[in-house]
Amino acid sequence: MAATDEVDAYLAQAPEARREALTRLRELCLAELTGFEEVMAYGMPAYVRAGAEAGEIAWANQKQYISFYLLRTDIRDAFADRLAGHDMGKACLRFRRPSAVDFTLLRDLLHATASAAPGPVCT
Repeated sequence: MAATDEVDAYLAQAPEARREALTRLRELCLAELTGFEEVMAYGMPAYVRAGAEAGEIAWANQKQYISFYLLRTDIRDAFADRLAGHDMGKACLRFRRPSAVDFTLLRDLLHATASAAPGPVCT
């Protein structure tokens, strides 16, 4: 199954209440991450820069929240002020409600990732 079909299936299995936000997040990733390939990794959609082995961005529908994985520490550090106050783990932003997803912030993070030179990702 092609990655696009796998991500389509992933979205189809998401709860109805989250599907619109997840679809919008995917569309944002596809629009902003030019030069990246959409793949399934660790059971979630991820975006890998051409020529790289590891993804720099991923997202997931978790039991309690929508997760957005920003795996570049340099980008996270550059956005520290804007990320402050968000529910954040080591490499992910968590949004408990679809209405709480900050698409403006996510677009800016995606744009910064795509614009940056290739760099290390956290593991």
